[in-house]
Amino acid sequence: MKTGQKFTAELIGTFLLVLGGCGTAVLAGSVVSWLGVSLAFGLTIVAIAYGLGHVSGAHLNPAVSIGLWLAKRMPSKDLLPYICAQIVGAILGAGVIYLIATGLDGFNVKESGFAANGYGEHSPAGYGLTAAIVSEVVLTFIFVLVIIGSTDSRAPKGFAGLAIGLTLTLIHLISIPVTNTSVNPARSISQAVFVGDWALAQLPVFILAPVAGAALAGLVYSFIAPEKK
Repeated sequence: MKTGQKFTAELIGTFLLVLGGCGTAVLAGSVVSWLGVSLAFGLTIVAIAYGLGHVSGAHLNPAVSIGLWLAKRMPSKDLLPYICAQIVGAILGAGVIYLIATGLDGFNVKESGFAANGYGEHSPAGYGLTAAIVSEVVLTFIFVLVIIGSTDSRAPKGFAGLAIGLTLTLIHLISIPVTNTSVNPARSISQAVFVGDWALAQLPVFILAPVAGAALAGLVYSFIAPEKK
């Protein structure tokens, strides 16, 4: 696929991920609870993986792209376009959620939290900074390790999307109470842009921690399962 086609697929895919996952949290979270939101993220990633994975690989996440790049699974020339596409797509997805949510009388973006990631008083269950960093680094490491492993040419064919979606569901079940679950800088940026204030102040944690976890996963996978020359 050409770079423009892959860029477009990443933009659309990340748009859908934010709309499906964060949209469920903002618009229906009080009805479906944390379990429903976890399933929404997982099911959305499964759908996109099978629908667009053959075009761009369906990274949908700057941390994933960085992890795959370090594992030598994507060319350097694609890294920056992928990250840009993911951030733009995520912000567009958040914009659609904003347009829908503000159609309800009395809805306030800042008061609702708008599914933004946070720690301390902005953590759903009140977890502090250290817990947030550990959670995001470790769970992103696990997520990216599964992605790299399940898409390896030596792995069973046809199951990668399912494995990745189920892993993302599990990650949300673990960490929604801690940080609202990022493991994806684009998803964190998109919600913080609309909330502003505290969400932007805490945003660096949800960029750096997932990237650190993903980078570690890329390096570890290259060590434990190197490609045969």
